[in-house]
Amino acid sequence: MTTPSISIIGCGRVGTALAVFLARAGFPLAGVASRSLASARNTARLAGAGQVFDTPTDAAKNGNVLFITTPDAAIEGVFADLVAQKALQSGSVVFHCSGALSSGILVKEGTAGIATGSIHPLQSFAPCEAGQASPFKGINISVEGDDSAVELGTRMVEALGGVSFTIPTRAKTLYHAAAVVASNYLVTLERFAIDLLREAELSEARAYEILSPLILGTLSNIGNRGTVAALTGPVARGDREIVERHMADIEKVRPEYSELYRLLGQYTLKIAREGGDLDPGSADRLEALFKPPGS
Repeated sequence: MTTPSISIIGCGRVGTALAVFLARAGFPLAGVASRSLASARNTARLAGAGQVFDTPTDAAKNGNVLFITTPDAAIEGVFADLVAQKALQSGSVVFHCSGALSSGILVKEGTAGIATGSIHPLQSFAPCEAGQASPFKGINISVEGDDSAVELGTRMVEALGGVSFTIPTRAKTLYHAAAVVASNYLVTLERFAIDLLREAELSEARAYEILSPLILGTLSNIGNRGTVAALTGPVARGDREIVERHMADIEKVRPEYSELYRLLGQYTLKIAREGGDLDPGSADRLEALFKPPGS
């Protein structure tokens, strides 16, 4: 199977990492371009390959596969300019690496014969350094788009040492929302818990130290048993009195979290009901407790 040459437009952390480690994996680096010429030169230096171009158009013309690894807001405009400049040839494949945007933003008139897709590593990246190990090894990487783009993208992910999975293009935004909930909102939840322990005169560091085994154990239970079986605590037991006391004390010392606790209780109750062990009467009493004030 012929190994296509690649070009990179946008030499930030992800673009540089792709250039370096795809080149190491045997994909010839044909060209790099970036808003900063110094960044493009640094990427080519780290990769030990690739011609540096002043413009995205020239870089795109030099490769068979193009990665647009600019900030999300710039991707569509860069692609539109390349199409207008006729920089993309029939048979080319174009990827972007946005988590929130699908390959649908790469659909333009005049792109017949060009396959498009997105590849998104579900991980954050540090700046690339000479001699470092691959940041792609073992991480989950989503691939979506045209069939030929998905096939090539999957091949590249495997070459990088990542673990590929495909999603339908229509679900890309929901995929990104799931990642935000699982990562960013987890931080918010743990801040909630830590702030409550601060009221018990514990420092943030000590609070996290105390909570960490519980957090990790819960994640392990979810992985081993699923979300429904992993649920424990007063809602799962139908203990209205304990929950009511929680709500009263939170309202006294951290009222800014009262609404969040109530909403989390509503959705936790739904999970508890799915388990089938919750007494219906207890569930109904909890449901009434979690209703918005005045409803």
